[in-house]
This record gives sequence, C-alpha cells and structure tokens, in this order.
Amino acid sequence: MNAARPDPKALPGELGDLLRYWRDVRGVSQLDLSLEAGVSQRQISFIESGRSVPGRETLLTLAQTLDVPLRERNALLLAAGYAPMYSEAPWNAQEMHGVVRALERVVRQHEPFPAIVMDRHWNVLMTNDAAPRFFDCFIDMASRGGPRNMLHLIFDPQGMRPFVADWDTVSRSLLQRVYRESVGHMVDAGTRRLLDELLAYPDVPHDWKTHHEPSAAPVMPVIPLGFVSEGVVLRYFSMVTIVGAPQTVVAQELRLECMFPADDETEARHRQLLGVHSKHP
Repeated sequence: MNAARPDPKALPGELGDLLRYWRDVRGVSQLDLSLEAGVSQRQISFIESGRSVPGRETLLTLAQTLDVPLRERNALLLAAGYAPMYSEAPWNAQEMHGVVRALERVVRQHEPFPAIVMDRHWNVLMTNDAAPRFFDCFIDMASRGGPRNMLHLIFDPQGMRPFVADWDTVSRSLLQRVYRESVGHMVDAGTRRLLDELLAYPDVPHDWKTHHEPSAAPVMPVIPLGFVSEGVVLRYFSMVTIVGAPQTVVAQELRLECMFPADDETEARHRQLLGVHSKHP
C-alpha cells in the first residue's frame, strides 16, 4: 500500500467518510481493498455510502488491511457504534508499567550516550542521565521550560541550532523524518502543527519536501547529526526503536531514539565532554 499523501485533510467523522478517507490516504481502490481484506466490494461500497454498518470484526479487518493507526481505529469503531478497542491511557499508566520498565532499562544501558523516549510529536517523556548532561555542554537546559520537544530544541536559535553543523542538510532530513516516521505514515493535525512551528524558525529551508542531496555516493550510510564543540564537529547518528506488536494507542506511538557516535573521534570527545573514562584505557 502507498504512504500517506502530503497534507491529508482533517479526518471526517462519519463511518463511510472515514473508510473512504483511509482508502484515499493509502491509495487503495474499493476493489483492491476487497481482494486484500476478503470483504466484498459491494459491502465496502454500502459502508462508504452509509447504507450499511459492518460487523465489528469486519471493520477491524478493513482497518488492519489499510494499516490504520490504533488511535484512528478507535474512531472507526465509535463511528460504527462500537466501543473503542484500544486503550488510550497515558504512557505512564499502570497498564504500561512493563513497557516503561523495559524502556528505563534500555535508556540506562545506553549510557554515556543520549537516549530519549518521545511521543508521536517528539515530546520528551523520558531520558537517561547522559541526554541532559550532553545538551548542557552547549546550553543551559534548566532555563528551557517544559514540556520539552526534541525538534524544538534542535531548531530553536536559543537552543541547539547555533551548534548544529551542516544545518541545511540536517534540518531538511529532520523535517523529512517527521513525515516518514509519522505513526501509520499518517500526518495528523498535531504533526502538521509541529511542522508549521518548526518552519517558522529562521533559516529553515522551505524546499525540504522536494530537495534531494547530490547523487555522489555518501560517506556514511546514514545522515549524521553534527554538533560543533570548541571548533570540533561531533557527529552522531540515531537508531529508533518502536514497541513491537502494540495493543494500546500510546504503545504504538512511543519512540525510543538512541544517539551513537559516528566515528572514534566523536566517541573520544563525547566521553571527554561528559567526564567519562574510555572503555578502552
């Protein structure tokens, strides 16, 4: 199935409109959906026209086939007159205790490099000790009010922006990531608002959607995020982890981002900045 179109319209409220919306977002015809989901095209047509309401299992099959995010599957169920199936409890609710404990272990084990747990809109929920200590090497993190958003921290001229190397490349890649890594490949209203806020900062390239880096072979298989410290560029790259087989809305929307040094020089300098002895004395 295709990824979401850029800037999809706000979600409609009626069941037929919602199903048609998700078909449109995924670029799937009624016939394609029918063949893939095992539901007759006639029934899909009747649902979208408002002539019939599907059974709960049929509706969930259609949602699964269209890769509808869990939050929006609840909206489909409500529109059909069914109770929501997926819990929308907050990330620190009791039912998330096991997941939160696992995330705490992972971020702790990633010391002395930054590890950050964020929600679907890049708001920071949890970090290890290394993350604020690292950013404190550049700015006074205590002076920034909460809640903290990782992208605002990077784009804000009063934040990390003055220390970001290769700004044009990095800012474009981060904006593209917001689109590419949105939950269910769907850019919701909150994501669009975040993009608007980031684009309002000075010196943000507005050709980020269409710009492509030169075709010359890259030095690295990833785009590093570089920070300038005392004239030296420290280069990192990120590995992003999501919760496997999520059964709650918040579990699907959590992302764990771990920063790794991109080269030996950066690792040595990073350990020096944080006052950490090298593991290779």
